[in-house]
Amino acid sequence: MKENTRLLLFTGSYASAEESGVQVFELNGEAGGTLTLLDKVQGITNPTFVSVDASGGRLYAIGEKTNGEGVKEGEVVSFAIDPQGGRLTELNRILTMPASRTAQTTTCHISRDPQNEYIIVCSYHGGQVGLVSMDQEGLPVRLEDTAVHTGQDKPHPHSAIFSPDGKFLFVSDLGLDLIRTYRINRDTKKLEAKDDTLLHKGAGPRHFVFHPDGKSAYVINELDSTVTSFLYDSEQGTLRTAATISTLPEDYPSANNACAEIALSADGLYLYGSNRGHDSIVVYAVDPATAGLTLVEHVSTRGGHPRHFALTPDGAYLVAANRDGNNLVVFSVDNNSGRLSFTGNTAELSKPVCVQPAYFPATV
Repeated sequence: MKENTRLLLFTGSYASAEESGVQVFELNGEAGGTLTLLDKVQGITNPTFVSVDASGGRLYAIGEKTNGEGVKEGEVVSFAIDPQGGRLTELNRILTMPASRTAQTTTCHISRDPQNEYIIVCSYHGGQVGLVSMDQEGLPVRLEDTAVHTGQDKPHPHSAIFSPDGKFLFVSDLGLDLIRTYRINRDTKKLEAKDDTLLHKGAGPRHFVFHPDGKSAYVINELDSTVTSFLYDSEQGTLRTAATISTLPEDYPSANNACAEIALSADGLYLYGSNRGHDSIVVYAVDPATAGLTLVEHVSTRGGHPRHFALTPDGAYLVAANRDGNNLVVFSVDNNSGRLSFTGNTAELSKPVCVQPAYFPATV
């Protein structure tokens, strides 16, 4: 852990507006990865994904509401983060995806433009990607543009990830088995579709991550329990498929599993993915030159349905959010082998589905 810092952990959960759906924990690395609850927030329905801007002191949480006709639609709620007490103060909330007739437009993912000009939200059920502008205070202002995905199968955009240089946006569409590349036209405030990278039929691409060197990328495929790796051309913003590998042991049927999150170690030598059903984290060794993957191990998450997990910024710990286990589970990471070890530290939490760690200045 960095000196004179504290590591805060922000979580999102399935929850009613009367329940606490957003929580703040402190993770103490010096104490072996203990978790201490600092704050919890009510008043948001299903804040299932959050995004942290540590430098700006902001937290963004998606939520859902119903319109006048009772149709669900997406909103985003912004908070100021008090790094000393770990407290959240709501600053604003705006509608991000107005529902269209009877079609719900709740959102499942939120990401932030590296230039702090926009946030991106994905509507899994609505088949849409939204571009939301932000003001100089880091607060969402309005929905500027919507990209609608269409196709023979029902489109399901599940995540939107910026390239390391911020030039391109990559949207994984689980229903269309593709990753669509966008560019933000900052003059017109529009999303411009650039390219599609097709995956094998039935893959169900869900979440996507870039290698730290910017030369490769990896997607976890929810439906057939695989990871596909790509070589990345940063000038053209194009992906070239390198390999696809199972996330499961050979004797475990993929029909009994669905994948969720994916993450890379800070040095780019190890890749992690979560299995819901097998209830495990799969660990691979990465060959950065070829984007090749070699299985290292499977580790039980000690709880059902690991919907999400995150590596701490220093790479020392991995925290798994087990939705059906109603807990957060902390593992230590061996940086030499990529292997995980249960620390014995957990925290009870109702239906957690997102966990995002970030460093903040410690009390002086």
